[in-house]
Formats: sequence, C-alpha cells, structure tokens
Amino acid sequence: MADGIGESGPALTYNRDTLPLPENRVPPAPAGGLRHWDGLDPARHPFDWDAEEEARLCALLREWVPPVLSGMAGWWQGEHWCESQFDAIIRERYGNWAQGWNWCYRYGGPIGAWVTGASSVTTPHETAARAVAALLEWREWLERMARLFAELAPPPEATPEDRSWHLERACVRLVTLALDSGAEGGWHGQATRVLQWFLSSTGISQAEAEQAVDEAIGGRFRSWVDPGRALVESVGEDLAVGLTGHAPYQDHRERAALEELHDRS
Repeated sequence: MADGIGESGPALTYNRDTLPLPENRVPPAPAGGLRHWDGLDPARHPFDWDAEEEARLCALLREWVPPVLSGMAGWWQGEHWCESQFDAIIRERYGNWAQGWNWCYRYGGPIGAWVTGASSVTTPHETAARAVAALLEWREWLERMARLFAELAPPPEATPEDRSWHLERACVRLVTLALDSGAEGGWHGQATRVLQWFLSSTGISQAEAEQAVDEAIGGRFRSWVDPGRALVESVGEDLAVGLTGHAPYQDHRERAALEELHDRS
C-alpha cells in the first residue's frame, strides 16, 4: 500500500474505473531516440545536478505514483502507467538524452537501479528514489562512454593502416565491455549500439556506421552466448577492413601499451 494511507483508512483496491489513468504529460520519446550519439553525447547536453535538484525531481515523481497498485490482477497497468509518466517528466525536465534511464540490464541495457514498472513501482518514496538512481546511473554510463570513445578514437593524422588498427582494437574493447556489462541476453544489442555510437563519434555518418557494424557482425552474435575472443577479434578485423580497406597490424609489439589498454581487465 502506498505512503500516506493509514491502517484505519478504507481498504483500497485497484479499479481502472475509479483510478483513471490520463495520458502522458509530454509526447512519447521519439522512435529510435537511442540511435544517434549526437542526441546522447554528454558534451552536447549539460546536466546540472545537486541535492536541491534531486529533491525537486523526487517531489515531482512521487505525485505520479498511483495510491493503489494494480498488480497482477490489473496486469500492472498502474505500474506501467507510472513508469511512462516518470519517463515523460524526466525527458521534459532534462531532454531526450535522458530517455535511457530505464534501459535495464535485463533488456540489454546498463541500468540496474530500475527494472520495469511492474517490479520497480512500489511506494511513492521508494519508486522516486529508484528512478533518480537510475537516471544518475544512465548519465554516469554515458559520460563513461564519451571518455572511452575519445580514448579509443584513431588520431586525426592516422594513416589508413593505423586507423584500421585503432578501429579493430576499439571494436574488441567495446564488444568485450558489453559482454561483461551484465546485460544478460541482450548484450549483443548493446554491443551493436555502442559500436555505432563510437563510429559516429569519430565523424562517420550514421548510415555508414550502422551499415559497417551490421556487416561486420553479420548475425554472428547471439543472445546468452559468449562469442569467445577469436570471434570478437574477427568481427573487429572485419569492421576495420570494411571501413579502411586495410587489414590491422598483425605485429603489435611496438604498441604494447595500447594493447594492454584494450585487453579485458
């Protein structure tokens, strides 16, 4: 039972007729909103956060938690509605970059603080706290990706062969990161998305990035299956060759420090 309902109060039960669920406060997130790195890049989308802002957001969110939850009997309608309202509030306040706040690891995402409305919506205070934690987790992950992309990007003056080597190593690193992220069966979707973002961050067009990644992976990654190091490296080489026309270096001894950087820790 939600906060603020006393033990002596009426025994409330879920009823869709007495608990109407209005539409979202703002339009739904645009389709493919997580597709373009420009729309997510922290450098393009400032995020001012402090204790006062956290308190304001929690207060806003708490107002949209249903006083009675629908649960299994109501097919979690109220809980899913609550999640959609949270999404609207968060995007309205911070921008569409924030829509990944509920991209849970169970569905290939990086978020652990929030799962779904059905399991994450409880009392107003608990639910708002979970959503805030998930938003901060999402922002931290995006900032981590931005730092990693900058670290892995080929230098502007790189020759085609040098560029090929950097792209192959970056692919191996980013796929391994997704594989180790705890993203469960959807890890390969995260790997695909992050690779596309990385290529876009280096100046490659969205269409070219998507085509290059799709052709390099070629359906070889599967849900719940660890592809193994050899296959990951093969995908990395295919990506690099497809984009540069050059095979990456076979002898990496002169680049031992970068090799160590790219290896799984």
